[in-house]
Amino acid sequence: MTPPQSLDAILAFQTLEDGALSVAVPGHFSNGPNSLPPEKGFPFGGLLAALCAQGMREGLSLTAPLRSLSVQYLSAARFGEPVSFRPRLLRGGRNVLYAAIEADQDGRMTHHATGTYGLDSAPPPASPLHRVPPALDSLNPEARIHGPMAPHFSSQVEYRFDGGPNILGGNEGKPAIERTWMRMADGRALDEAALCFLLDAVYPPAWTITRTPAMMTTVDFRIDILTDPTPENAPDGWAFFEFSMIDLGLGWTVDDAVAWGADGTPLAVARQRRKLLPQRSA
Repeated sequence: MTPPQSLDAILAFQTLEDGALSVAVPGHFSNGPNSLPPEKGFPFGGLLAALCAQGMREGLSLTAPLRSLSVQYLSAARFGEPVSFRPRLLRGGRNVLYAAIEADQDGRMTHHATGTYGLDSAPPPASPLHRVPPALDSLNPEARIHGPMAPHFSSQVEYRFDGGPNILGGNEGKPAIERTWMRMADGRALDEAALCFLLDAVYPPAWTITRTPAMMTTVDFRIDILTDPTPENAPDGWAFFEFSMIDLGLGWTVDDAVAWGADGTPLAVARQRRKLLPQRSA
């Protein structure tokens, strides 16, 4: 059996003759349950977001920090086959740059994204967000995603849940919220690519309030990076994440996520809109 590739290995694009960046997503990055073949799921959205961020940075030689990323998922890519990423600069500037990237497989667009990049200014931040997370060592290292419902991609992540995991009804009668420390399983430093990956690395919060979760697919995913991760605020690659369901109804669900540094510094916020899939009649 071929060992799983790391996030860094996937982010190492090949450059095509036309200048596009190419990568094939292996099946162990499927969002399907590990009890089923990867093809029963789709390429993990957090990985695709990380690829979009890295593709714009690498393809356009951007050096300014990423501040906002917005991804739309148009169709599912096939595993093991090249996906081509084509970045373009929408507008450059001394303080803010706007970029976009389109991804396709055999001419069929799979997703696209826009990114906002810019340097921070000197005045100190004034943010109402500040929450010191529970001590990492106070939580059970066995509080992780496991079992037949665990998605394939979760093998890439080390989890330490605070009161969870609550998938399949653990939050029934309570707010649909999951809180967990996370880092990449290989212990790599937390950077913008890993942050994009981890902000999607938990099942939909709606799945914690019912034992029969509805199937759904992400259509939009937006990330705002507030503070760049550093070895000080994300020691050994760890950060604390809070995922919460905001709305469920009319065929949609909307979730929010916040990533906190070890010192309570807000690192990023994200919002994800998912479309509920039609239920097949028995």
